[in-house]
Amino acid sequence: MTISKRAAWVLIALCAWTLYVWITRIWIIAGQKGNSAGFIVVHTILAIISIAFGVAAGWIGYRALRPRAKAPAPVEEPVLGG
Repeated sequence: MTISKRAAWVLIALCAWTLYVWITRIWIIAGQKGNSAGFIVVHTILAIISIAFGVAAGWIGYRALRPRAKAPAPVEEPVLGG
């Protein structure tokens, strides 16, 4: 399956945006006083899952932009007993 360069850049942008949003959000939550333990746990789990999906999307985009190695030419073997 091939992905266009435009789609690959969209995936990389999605990764960057997700990282920015969730790292910023967790930083803010960590600095606030008075949040319940449940609130912190739920948002930390949401952040981890979202960051994992964002990194996966970015990795797919990065892999799509990398130059592909050409497949080696097939080697013809002599037919024996012919």
